[in-house]
Amino acid sequence: MKPTTELQKPIIKTELPGPLAREIIAEDAKYVTPSYPRPDYKLVAEKASGVWIEDPDGNIFLDCNAGVAVCSTGHCHPEIVEAITKQAQTLLHLCGTVFYYNQMPELGKKLSEICPIEGETKTHFANSGAEAIETALKLAMYHTRRQKFISFFGSFHGRTLGALSLTSSKKAQRLGFMRQALDVVHVPYPNKFRHFADDLPCDEEKVSRDVINWIENRLFKTTTPPEEVAGIILEVVQGEGGYVPAPKSFVKELRRICDENGIMLIVDEVQSGMGRTGKMFALDHHEGVKADIMCLAKGIGSGLPIGACVARADVMDWHKGAHASTFGGNPVCIAAALKTIELLENGLVENSREVGAYLEEGLNKLKEKFEVIGDVRGFGMMLGVEFVADKETLKPAPELRDRIEMECFNRGLIILGCGTSTIRWSPPLILTRENVDVALEIFDEAIAGSI
Repeated sequence: MKPTTELQKPIIKTELPGPLAREIIAEDAKYVTPSYPRPDYKLVAEKASGVWIEDPDGNIFLDCNAGVAVCSTGHCHPEIVEAITKQAQTLLHLCGTVFYYNQMPELGKKLSEICPIEGETKTHFANSGAEAIETALKLAMYHTRRQKFISFFGSFHGRTLGALSLTSSKKAQRLGFMRQALDVVHVPYPNKFRHFADDLPCDEEKVSRDVINWIENRLFKTTTPPEEVAGIILEVVQGEGGYVPAPKSFVKELRRICDENGIMLIVDEVQSGMGRTGKMFALDHHEGVKADIMCLAKGIGSGLPIGACVARADVMDWHKGAHASTFGGNPVCIAAALKTIELLENGLVENSREVGAYLEEGLNKLKEKFEVIGDVRGFGMMLGVEFVADKETLKPAPELRDRIEMECFNRGLIILGCGTSTIRWSPPLILTRENVDVALEIFDEAIAGSI
């Protein structure tokens, strides 16, 4: 598929899913694990370009999900494809944890330049966000010689057993796996739309103060002595938990707590990083606050599987053989990452900020139109729309959210839910204002058709 300037709207030719798509879905049900958390609608991708996805039956969809915030430069960006092709013709794999090649230090140097970490950094390369998190956990334990961690309700950090100990966004993610692999305690996340005490809105300062008080005057004085805590793991904007930004005062106070107690501040930028929020990283919205360890993945490779754990050089001080990965730092994936960062720095981060603000403005207009929209929040092209039963009680409306998802799909718009009753907007960062106009029109129709 090579969409032209004439392609401005989705094209739906068949019932959804169409006959060829249904054949693939049937084969998938026969041979693929049923554990994947797929939504009610069934999108089968055949090919994609830019912000458009085509299914086997010739239906074309406007993508405002980007493979769950992965295809940051759009689908099959020609410069990304060229970089991948060129690298694949010279070196596919050699195992960078045993041998050497220039791509690993080249990307490591670039990450040291752009990551909000104080001083020199070192990078461990992985294949996914979960692997990056596992690296961060091991590193924090090794460096501090401590074993406890603090995570937040609503967080998502991965599904491997260590990362799963941190994750708490949905019951289904933990059901059936018994005890945690690590010593992790969860605390409320400072969500100003839903204060943890009464599930109602409040100001940022209050919810921030209440969570900090919970940590310092409840946890630290009872079950979780600060001198035993290796790290606090923070999503500056919660992803799966509902696209909820952390207040500035809270992030600053969390940094203070870590500094005062020798705790590593581990910032998970797997979903929020790489230009998604209109800055290179979500933490960049918090001036003066730096991480000790950062975890990256998703958008860094424009679709290729690559993760990274970046840490202060004096923190990443473990011995030879302490941690490694056969495929981590694959040269083809690194080529994609280097080109992705170049494209982000040369306009896509700015486009995320500007067009994201235009999208947010349009979503807020729909909030004024529809009583069922309780909240619009986020930065850049990481925006959440939370649906409620009514404006008085603000009771979450997950069934309505799911109906809207389906109605969007039937009209050719790809979005995805998160949290209890939120729809996330995480489009490719190449999205234009014209694309936004089309997406908002469909979203408007889908809401009206669902209430």
